Amino acid sequence: MNLTLKIWRQKDSKDKGQMVTYNVTDISEHMSFLEMLDVLNEQLVNTGEEPVAFDHDCREGICGMCSLYINGEAHGPDRGVTTCQLHMRMFNDGDTIFIEPFRAKAFPVIKDLVVDRTAFDRIQQAGGYISVNTSGNTQDANAIPIRKANADLAMDAAECIGCGACVATCKNSSAMLFVGAKVSQYALLPQGRVEAKDRVLNMVNQMDKEGFGNCTNTGACEVECPKGISLTNIARMNREYLSASVKED
Repeated sequence: MNLTLKIWRQKDSKDKGQMVTYNVTDISEHMSFLEMLDVLNEQLVNTGEEPVAFDHDCREGICGMCSLYINGEAHGPDRGVTTCQLHMRMFNDGDTIFIEPFRAKAFPVIKDLVVDRTAFDRIQQAGGYISVNTSGNTQDANAIPIRKANADLAMDAAECIGCGACVATCKNSSAMLFVGAKVSQYALLPQGRVEAKDRVLNMVNQMDKEGFGNCTNTGACEVECPKGISLTNIARMNREYLSASVKED
């Protein structure tokens, strides 16, 4: 395939940035989207130009670093996949592809397609953990009875990889699907109930401090989430927050 790429180039967070057009040829439909960008960067390096900066790590749909906004969709036109799992067979020969970074106030651009998503780290640090008794009288986790339905729902929520597609897709740049998933994975388990009140209050408050918007109730975040995190996690977070707020007063 021969493709025209319109890619956002930005030197740093202070640079205005602009779309730059590139052409790539002989792209195999079996390539992943990131492999196609590798071909472009090799081409740029060979001609003495600066390669396009983009995030990637595992390239197996696990780490969530490869987040790109492709033709107006987080992670591109496929569903249930991250950018590194997106294959060029989803495009046609001669296509023009627009490639941008995830855009949100809380995700400032570092360079080109790379954004700073440490806001998610700070939210998790505010309460996304449980304290464990290490006094020698600890109870084996496997010995704690948990309803299978709750265990399954907790595992579903824990599948969130923190890529930020929900934020990039939401008109308000809301992080509520991400925070809802992180709250839910503990709220559904007995180990997480001890700190449940402080957890949801601290994580939601930190979310607001980071500058994320409120939920738009359109469901776009669930549609674009590569792991299919359910909107029910936002509802659970809201219930947890309301309960904790009432008890606080």
